[in-house]
Amino acid sequence: MTHLTTAVLFPGQGSQSLKMLSALAAEHACVRESFDEASVAIEFDLWALSQDGPEALLNQTTNTQPALLAAGVAVWRAWKHAGGADPVVMAGHSLGEYTALVCAGAISLADGARLVRERGRLMQASVPEGTGAMAAVLNADLALLVEVCALASSPGTAVVPANLNAPGQIVISGASVAVDRALALLAERGVKRAIRLPVSVPSHSPLMRVAAEAFAPHLAATEIRPPCIPVIHNADVATHADADSIRAVLARQLCEPVRWIETIEACVSLGVVQTLECGPGKVLGGLVKRIAPTLQNFAIGEPPGFNAALAGAQA
Repeated sequence: MTHLTTAVLFPGQGSQSLKMLSALAAEHACVRESFDEASVAIEFDLWALSQDGPEALLNQTTNTQPALLAAGVAVWRAWKHAGGADPVVMAGHSLGEYTALVCAGAISLADGARLVRERGRLMQASVPEGTGAMAAVLNADLALLVEVCALASSPGTAVVPANLNAPGQIVISGASVAVDRALALLAERGVKRAIRLPVSVPSHSPLMRVAAEAFAPHLAATEIRPPCIPVIHNADVATHADADSIRAVLARQLCEPVRWIETIEACVSLGVVQTLECGPGKVLGGLVKRIAPTLQNFAIGEPPGFNAALAGAQA
């Protein structure tokens, strides 16, 4: 297996868990070192939080985002230190896009940790508690969701398809009342499986526009270099090499959909036959299987998957 056939993917919020990467850290010192580096940047002990909790604190957006960024970078560094080859492309789901940019050398880990902590804070602060919502809709096609979201929206209370995760798995996001209207309309149309998610921040919806505007100066103040490995961005399913283009697409990402299906299809078009899920959990592997069943996926946040992928890469 050559490195030209591989894509490295970084997960977003929802992949965090207590004790994440503890087994990998026992085998690779750079895991703990990466957490320590990020912790110094934001003056908060991310390793202690990720290992010992409390879980409610880990699940707060302002903490989840830097913790998962540190986790993804830690796994990537372990992969490189162990002799793992570079991929032809990287991508990240929502927050994971920042992890990809750090691992591709576009943003330093310290700057990345500060950026995503501020991103999380602004996301939480921009929408009063209880006014935003997200819901996962299963086994419904995108055209139906676009139609229903338009019907359920009114001025100031929009709902939109937000995470285009896989065929038959799309998340809608927006004002809580509009999400409720959309779910009722979907039920009327025979969609039986739609679940409100336990989140208060309506990510990737127009309600994040205020957060995006407030975040722009933080992006402007952050040094961004050309990525050493191309990164496919969520908002436009394209790669960017110059700092201003990367800043613009990161600002857009807050209030535009995560186009994950197209991202994986873009990887396939580049000749990718293998993906490495670089972080805790196996969420992305499940999505990859639904989008492109022929791709082989390794979750390398745990030693068994890490070692199996490494053995294949070195064969």
